[in-house]
Amino acid sequence: MKLLKLMPILAMFLIGVLSSCDTAEETTLMTPINSSTKTKLEPVISSKKSEGINLGVAGEFVILTKSGITNVRQSDIKGDVGTSPITGAALLLTCEEVTGTIYTVNAAGPACKITAPSRLSTAVGDMETAYTDIAGRASSADKTNLGAGNITGMTLSPGVYKWTSAVLLNGVLELKGNEDSIFIFQIAETFDMGSGAEILLTNGVQAKNIFWQTAGAVTLGTTSSFQGSLLGKTSIAVQTGASVNGRLLAQTAVTLQMNSVKMPN
Repeated sequence: MKLLKLMPILAMFLIGVLSSCDTAEETTLMTPINSSTKTKLEPVISSKKSEGINLGVAGEFVILTKSGITNVRQSDIKGDVGTSPITGAALLLTCEEVTGTIYTVNAAGPACKITAPSRLSTAVGDMETAYTDIAGRASSADKTNLGAGNITGMTLSPGVYKWTSAVLLNGVLELKGNEDSIFIFQIAETFDMGSGAEILLTNGVQAKNIFWQTAGAVTLGTTSSFQGSLLGKTSIAVQTGASVNGRLLAQTAVTLQMNSVKMPN
């Protein structure tokens, strides 16, 4: 009698166990792998997203250069700026234009500056390391030399993109993904944004997850709108009225002309 009373409970227990096993099996997709001897099943593993770039101390700057920052007033800079190893005399932003801290290696420069040669040396070193990191990331064939260097009108998904030529943007470039999407762009020559060109972020893509590495000079045209952290081997010229939601990290100089530059979201 006792056994008969326990039978429904045991049945319920067995049904629960079998149900959980079925669920576990359904969460692992399987795909056939052909072999010369037999066909076996292996789990489908989604491709790992590109990892972001560690900018180190350089990431704490909205503008960082080695050869100075020139400026045609009035610019609006939100974030810390600095230049090293060149002296502070080559940093031509005024105190009222910068919401943040201005760092120099010596006593020259704007009156509100902070002299911090050690911090700047570390930041510049981290900038160079990050540049090398970006340049060394692997890109797939379908993300190499898109448009023969003309990316105007394209909509791009997350990933690592590479060009062995100059790159031109004369209109809108859309970057589509989500808030965790990583975009990395490697450009072997110059990068030019035309007047009024725009980088549009959709579906939650964040400027803090976008990284540009350029071996040649960069020009952001008048009233253009740039998104992401731009690491240039040489100069970065930001023309009249252009805006930047990101960072300008140049291994030579940055030139500004009445621009808005703010740290990425």
